[in-house]
Amino acid sequence: MWRIWMIFDPRKTLVVQGVFLFALAVMIHLVLLSTPRFNWLEGAPVKTGALEQSISAPMQAPSLIG
Repeated sequence: MWRIWMIFDPRKTLVVQGVFLFALAVMIHLVLLSTPRFNWLEGAPVKTGALEQSISAPMQAPSLIG
């Protein structure tokens, strides 16, 4: 392992790695913000079909009096 650090400067390597990881994180966040489902800045999320059905027609509790 020490031979690798003799080839590459550790400071430059860590700076390049940090810049790459920051750019990757920004890119992932921008991709998520461009989708309507994962855009947390616009407000309420888009409801899915299964969620709308369960909210619009709640299950009835069985009556205990027969």
